[in-house]
Amino acid sequence: MKRSPVTRPGGAAVLAGAVAAVALLLGGCAPVTSTVDARATARVSVDAAAGAAAGAAADAAAGAAAGAAAGAAAGAAAGAPGTDAWAQPPMRLRLIGETVIPRVATDPLLRHLGGISGLDYDPVEDTWYLLSDDRSEHAPARFYTARIRWNAQGLEELRVTGLTPLLQRDGQPYPNVRAPTRPGEPPPDSPDPEALRLDPRTGRLLWSSEGDRPRGLQPFIRWSERDGRFAGELPLPERLRVHPDEPRGARDNLSLEGLALAADGSVWASMEAPLIEDGEPPTREAGALARFTHLDRQGRVLGQYAYPVEPIPEAPTGGQRRSDNGVSDVLVTPAGTLLVLERSGREVAERVFKFRVRLYEASVDGATDVSAVASLRDAALVPMRKRLILDLQAAGARGPIDNLEGMAWGPVRPDGRRTLVMVADDNFSPQQVTQVLAFEVAP
Repeated sequence: MKRSPVTRPGGAAVLAGAVAAVALLLGGCAPVTSTVDARATARVSVDAAAGAAAGAAADAAAGAAAGAAAGAAAGAAAGAPGTDAWAQPPMRLRLIGETVIPRVATDPLLRHLGGISGLDYDPVEDTWYLLSDDRSEHAPARFYTARIRWNAQGLEELRVTGLTPLLQRDGQPYPNVRAPTRPGEPPPDSPDPEALRLDPRTGRLLWSSEGDRPRGLQPFIRWSERDGRFAGELPLPERLRVHPDEPRGARDNLSLEGLALAADGSVWASMEAPLIEDGEPPTREAGALARFTHLDRQGRVLGQYAYPVEPIPEAPTGGQRRSDNGVSDVLVTPAGTLLVLERSGREVAERVFKFRVRLYEASVDGATDVSAVASLRDAALVPMRKRLILDLQAAGARGPIDNLEGMAWGPVRPDGRRTLVMVADDNFSPQQVTQVLAFEVAP
């Protein structure tokens, strides 16, 4: 979600990164014949290593807990929602490093860096992919690549290593959203990129755009090659489209904010806020229901569920008294449940915002499939269940939590613990930062 530039009292220190390679722990992997096969094998190995560490801890605590974890892992491998996982205690995260990616006017790679809303990791090439939500205003729509160096304590350094423009079907970069048009011409097909996933089966990137309701530009989910070339598009359910002349469909700038890939290759797409017909967005007094859609690889709907977004946690205190809360990203866990990042902003002075971010785990087990429900407002349904994993304000970061919008699993640590990395969208504001936080899943 793109927000107006904001000013934060006190600012934040910018920590520069340096180039470094990281050795990926894939011991025991069988020889593979292609990069795509290796990438899929690496993802399986990462899950297996993390699962083994969790299993060992569970065995130490109780044999029954280990058995339940094994059942959850089996369900995840089949693409199931991970019902057994809910019987286990919530995962615990420990902050193991943080940094800021600077924007540097004299550096060709960093000159227009900002708006990072999507994040994923390739364990074979040890490469991070970062998607900018720039609507080709600062530079053509694009993604960046980066490397992280880890030490015994955790994240040590991050360095951006490249940038790649996203290309349209005709092979051309996407036009500036503000490009002039002649009378009667449609608006330029400029995306509002928000979420990014690397598909281990094909090596392609899956990314989403929120569209533009006032201009009549539809949200979409597209495939791209890693050189930026257009590689396909998933059909979008009619209910998730924008309808500028009707009071229904996706709200402007509150649309396809999160994407996740399940172990079976299927896709989860999360809306940031309710559809117009589903009720109002969250307020201080009440939460809201946002649709999470499960798609197969051809875009067919496998199910759709109502996720309960929390009320706005803190009241605005200044400026125009603006505030919100919504889903900024989703991620499938090894057990098949979903991690859901809820991000809230509140205005404390004119165009000055502070952020409150919380991470939840959610499950569709027992939830109502609402794919055929015309409106969630007052509908008789069972929403997805959720539980709090971490309030980011309590994570122990050095500075204020910024506008976190992307998250992805990283490499497994030498002790078998899995890593989770989050990144903030700085809205191209000189008062905000592209904050990067790294966590490990504690036993």
